[in-house]
Amino acid sequence: MKKRNVRMMLAGVSMAAALMMGSAVMAEEETEAVTEAAEEAEAEEDEENYDTGDASLDKVRNEDGIGENELLVLSFGTSYNDSRRLTIGAIEQALEDAFPDWSVRRGFTANIVIDHVEQRDGIHIDDINEALTRAADNEVKTLVVQPTHLMNGLEYDEIMGNIAEYADSFEKVVIGEPLLTSDEDFDIVSDAIVEATKEYDDGETAIVFMGHGTEAESNEIYAKMQQVLTDKGMENYYVGTVEASPTLDDVLAAVQEKEYKRVVLRALMVVAGDHANNDMAGDEEGSWKTTFEDAGYEVVTVLEGLGQIPAIQDLYVAHAQAAIDSLAE
Repeated sequence: MKKRNVRMMLAGVSMAAALMMGSAVMAEEETEAVTEAAEEAEAEEDEENYDTGDASLDKVRNEDGIGENELLVLSFGTSYNDSRRLTIGAIEQALEDAFPDWSVRRGFTANIVIDHVEQRDGIHIDDINEALTRAADNEVKTLVVQPTHLMNGLEYDEIMGNIAEYADSFEKVVIGEPLLTSDEDFDIVSDAIVEATKEYDDGETAIVFMGHGTEAESNEIYAKMQQVLTDKGMENYYVGTVEASPTLDDVLAAVQEKEYKRVVLRALMVVAGDHANNDMAGDEEGSWKTTFEDAGYEVVTVLEGLGQIPAIQDLYVAHAQAAIDSLAE
């Protein structure tokens, strides 16, 4: 049997640990990943005329004929077509432009999103197992996986476990880091979100970023981002979460400590999907928008995901480059 040089750089986790981790998180999937996808699909089903954009404009990147080197971009996914194209699609395109010798392909980890898009729009997106099987069937020798996830949380752990199960199908496998990993990442992302919202920074406006949140320890990234922004003197920037802490109530209380007239809301998420459109910018009671309006603020909502920011796309490229460079070590 041909000896394979399989290298799994799983953020410091060994192959065995990755397999154990992958099975351990399976029982926890619904606590974070499936929850958001189910909410997203349910929201669209409740509104028959809900327009999320033209799905045909999005490039699904599930072609065969891959060649020996594949760069597989794994995302949670979203059924909001325009946001998917402008965020995940833009990141994939940036990677394709940066690495012309690699075939860039897409995989989503949320099957409920995949099923919803297929049923509604007739377009199929590979899930993680389909994407990995496609790579194996195409006899890819070197597989680089770049997740678009924000943090090293439950979803990222699940990815590591899934890929470990396919590792023997390739000669070399390496996994890039999620967006917010190193201190340098936090520095770059904080600068990027400040630059993206500088037009609103008039001394009378609180700029609030809403993240998803998780019960896992990785939720600490939100507090860290808040601290990074504060340390940079961005005292009118606030970070909260939908599902964890800091909560909406925490952010509202912090904003009320100062004399702001206006609040700008933007998602601290790669895509602007259901949470951004409904929990953040929705008109129903209890949304972030209506909560701040009820508190007397003029509210501006910005429905753009982090993936639309060129500096964020560049950071994913840098992470993929580091993963590729590690193959020569």
